[in-house]
Amino acid sequence: MADTPARIAVRRTYKLYIGGAFPRSESGRSYPVTSSRGTHLANAARASRKDVRDAVVAARKAFPGWSGRTAYNRGQILYRVAEMMEGRRAQFAAEVMAAEGIGRPRADAVVSAAIDRWVYYAGWADKITHVLGGANPVSGPYLNLSEPEPTGVVGVLAPAGSPLLGLVSVLAPVITTGNTAVVLADEHAPLPAITLAEALATSDLPPGVANILTGHLTELAPPLAAHADVNALDLTGAGDLSRALEESAAGTLKRVLRPGPADWTDPDPGTARMRPFLEIKTVWHPTGT
Repeated sequence: MADTPARIAVRRTYKLYIGGAFPRSESGRSYPVTSSRGTHLANAARASRKDVRDAVVAARKAFPGWSGRTAYNRGQILYRVAEMMEGRRAQFAAEVMAAEGIGRPRADAVVSAAIDRWVYYAGWADKITHVLGGANPVSGPYLNLSEPEPTGVVGVLAPAGSPLLGLVSVLAPVITTGNTAVVLADEHAPLPAITLAEALATSDLPPGVANILTGHLTELAPPLAAHADVNALDLTGAGDLSRALEESAAGTLKRVLRPGPADWTDPDPGTARMRPFLEIKTVWHPTGT
């Protein structure tokens, strides 16, 4: 009997995530991704300025439908993302181990925390309005009501060094409140971000609500910050680019969340990352006859 030839494993191609699809960069470029120990892991797509523009277009197109959904429905969809991640635990853990140079028990804890983070924000989806809004006391024959509304398209620079838990911790609060997002993944450890994109694509999250780009931060962040159709920026992962990006954002009057210390393992992050991307709308209405 002839020997069975050794099977060649199917190599995974890591792509961008734009508008619910997985395109390669329009430039056709890629760049090598290595583990924390310098071992080559894969080649990731290297997004271009045009990919940034395409992602913003997709996010803007998705915004009316996503912001128009009930908060309860958005919470259901975010919970569904947690379900999809739960089914990919082993894959996420392996990629976190390689990216962060940690052992399996610690990687499992990181994955669990990332899944739980989606559940946490899913629970906040239909509660944040009650916390930040309400009826205001007015001296006169008027009824005054304030209600938070999503800002629009938010550019998110994911934190370096926490390619899964940190990414989820900055993305989930943005879309929980009805915004759509264009995310620049950790440049040096982008693989968990694309695996997360696959979980998003197989959940009920509408195309374009979350768009994830991999590539060089110095190339992608400036056009994202200056884009006139981006309404807000989360500069958590900006590093030394923070000042220049904030100056670019000022040209189009964007809301900016500046980078600051963060403990991604905190099980109760509160509302601090949701509030910056909400606008408070106040309505006055006469009372009485």
